[in-house]
Amino acid sequence: MIAPFAVAAALVLGITGCTASNTDDASDSNADGDNASIKICVYTHGDGGTFWSVAQKGAEDAAESLGVTLDYQGSTNDSAKQASTIEAGVSGGCNGIAASAPDPGAIEDAMLSAADAGIPTVTINSGSAVFKDLGAFTHVGQDEIVAGREAGLRFNELGATKLLCPIQEAANSGLTDRCDGAAETFNGEVEQFNIDGALADLTGAESKIRAALQADPSIDGVFALNSDVATGAVIPAVEAVGADITVGTVDLSSDALAAITDGSLAFAIDQQQYAQGYLAVELLYLAVKDALKLGGGLPMYTGPAFVTADNVDAVQASVEAGTR
Repeated sequence: MIAPFAVAAALVLGITGCTASNTDDASDSNADGDNASIKICVYTHGDGGTFWSVAQKGAEDAAESLGVTLDYQGSTNDSAKQASTIEAGVSGGCNGIAASAPDPGAIEDAMLSAADAGIPTVTINSGSAVFKDLGAFTHVGQDEIVAGREAGLRFNELGATKLLCPIQEAANSGLTDRCDGAAETFNGEVEQFNIDGALADLTGAESKIRAALQADPSIDGVFALNSDVATGAVIPAVEAVGADITVGTVDLSSDALAAITDGSLAFAIDQQQYAQGYLAVELLYLAVKDALKLGGGLPMYTGPAFVTADNVDAVQASVEAGTR
């Protein structure tokens, strides 16, 4: 299925030249001007780390550009907390709500209560297959199955024959989708591996991955599902084992780009999370201000795109600027 990229691209034009300063896990920016009474709420499962701070910056930049009031809150992978935050937003004056949906069932009632209250909603980052079930009019992000399929093809090209696919958030269906997608196109075996909580304990995750690689010398590729996991756990584990193992990851960071440059990371999949945050706010603004619900009932894909040694230099500047 082809998403309406042209619509997303047109909206992205508003991104250039915007600035923001707050990258904490929660922020509430009060705007001045004609649109200040419009309150856009972005409630994610994010942890405020390398990935989500960029998504938050996108939301903040859009809010500043449009002059709307923004309430951004992450829940650090706590689905119950995210649901309660959405519920509080429904009663607390949100005019539009964006939410990530790694655990759709946990936030379904809260999202549907927003829809029942006449509040336009979108899903971002995760939820491309279920956004309609949650009452959202579109989804902004990448399809995780598609991203996994593309990664599987890339590992084929790189000559890998068996992949380890470490999952750092056990309740996040988007991560298992990435592994499942890779299994669809990869010519060899893909082994899903539980490292739940890895982002809070990269040293412990490195130890688990190293043990898995030592136990199965046939593993010659690791598909990391997060750039911090890739650089903080997978690459150190591979180096400790001393085997010829190809590593690829999802998402960007300065460390990931450095690893691509030095050859320890073969690729990173860029889902362009800054655009996810920015577009979510802009789409909701248009829905509130002008009753425009863009997307045609389809998701708006922001990825996957690949960063490799061939284009890493061109991407470096935007990562340093916090927009990728």
